[in-house]
Amino acid sequence: MARLSYTAICSLDGYVEDAEGSFSWAEPDEDVHRLANELDRAVGIQLYGRRLYETMVFWEDPDNVEGGPDYIQEYGRIWRGSDKVVFSRTLDAVSSERTRIEREFRPELVAQWKSESDADMSVGGAELAGVALRAGLVDDVHLLIAPVIVGGGKPALPDGLRQELELVDVRAFPSGFAHLHYRLVK
Repeated sequence: MARLSYTAICSLDGYVEDAEGSFSWAEPDEDVHRLANELDRAVGIQLYGRRLYETMVFWEDPDNVEGGPDYIQEYGRIWRGSDKVVFSRTLDAVSSERTRIEREFRPELVAQWKSESDADMSVGGAELAGVALRAGLVDDVHLLIAPVIVGGGKPALPDGLRQELELVDVRAFPSGFAHLHYRLVK
């Protein structure tokens, strides 16, 4: 059975976007990006909300990273090599291979995918991850904490959710980023 992970880069005060909708402060350095590569390497199916998918589709075109550092090129290969499901009521078509649209998030369908998949899965986008967390589908949470306080914006985790967690790993980076890996206690 596959595990479903939620990974987010967020500010110390817990936001994936600031009040203006920017996340420019969250750009990972090489060490943090290599960790993201490691986390996504095991993922066979990535679940996205429309907005995050539209940001991530950048990785579909190898020309976008050609000549870039090896860890950037590697991430592009990882992204292109995984299956993607975009949950959107408004998106008419996808612009990447190995991608399909689902019109609504159905917890029973995601649970079925988890039970049938040999490879782990990830859920991206704070809102979609919040729905998956509330449905009890998420197994692991990886927060990559950026060394910044932004004072408001879009929260990485949903309000009103209470969940027991087990700390699995903590890692500090020279850039000031920190990685917290929690496993949800079921």
